Amino acid sequence: MNDGDVSRQIQQMVRFIRQEAEEKANEISVSAEEEFNIEKLQLVEAEKRKIRQEYERKQKQVEIRKKIEYSMQLNASRIKVLQAQDNLVNSMKEAAAKELLNVAHHHHTYRHLLRDLIVQGLLRLKEPAVLLRCREEDLELVNGAVHIAKQEYAEKAGVHTPEIIIDNHVYLPSSHGYHVAHGQFCSGGVVLASRDGKIVCENTLDARLEVVFRKKLPEIRRLLFSQVAA
Repeated sequence: MNDGDVSRQIQQMVRFIRQEAEEKANEISVSAEEEFNIEKLQLVEAEKRKIRQEYERKQKQVEIRKKIEYSMQLNASRIKVLQAQDNLVNSMKEAAAKELLNVAHHHHTYRHLLRDLIVQGLLRLKEPAVLLRCREEDLELVNGAVHIAKQEYAEKAGVHTPEIIIDNHVYLPSSHGYHVAHGQFCSGGVVLASRDGKIVCENTLDARLEVVFRKKLPEIRRLLFSQVAA
C-alpha cells in the first residue's frame, strides 16, 4: 500500500468512528430526553396528586365547618323555640296565679274552699293535734271553717275530732306581695303541721297550683306544641 491508500483508509476509519460516535450520541440524547420526559411526567403527576389531596383535605375541612355551623345554628334555633315555649307556658302559669288572687274575694265560696283544704290537710297528716297557719286577712274565715272541718275529717277518717291550734303570731304572707318585685306572697289557703313540726302539709292555693301545673305540664305542652313538634 502506498501512502495514499493508507491515508484513505485512515480517513474512512475516522468517518466510521465519527458516524458511530454521532449515532451513539444521538441514542444517548434520545434516551436522556425520554428519561427526562418520564421523570418530568412523574413529577407532574406527583404534584397533581399533592394538589388533589390538598384540595380534598381543604374541601373536607369546609364541609366539616359547614356541618358544625349548621349544627350550631340548628341548636340555637331549637333553644330559641324551647325558650319561646317556656315563656308561653310560664305566662300561662303567671296568668293562673294572677286569677288565684281573686278567689279570696268571694268570701262565701272561699270559706267552703278553706274548709275543704283544712280537711284535706288533716287527712294527709292523720294527727290528733295540728298547728294551722293562714294569712292574717283570712283569720276570721278560717276560725269559722275550722269547726266544720274537724267534724267532717272525724267522720271521714273514723277518729275523734282533732285539736287544731291556729297560729295567731306567725301568718302566711299577704297577697299584696304579688305586686312587689321578688316579694313573698300567698294567694290564700292554709298550711298544717304536726305539733312537733316534723310533718308539714302546704295546702295554699299557690302550692295547689304548682302541683296541678307540674302534673298537667306534659298535657299542656302536647296541646300547645304538638303541631310544632310535628
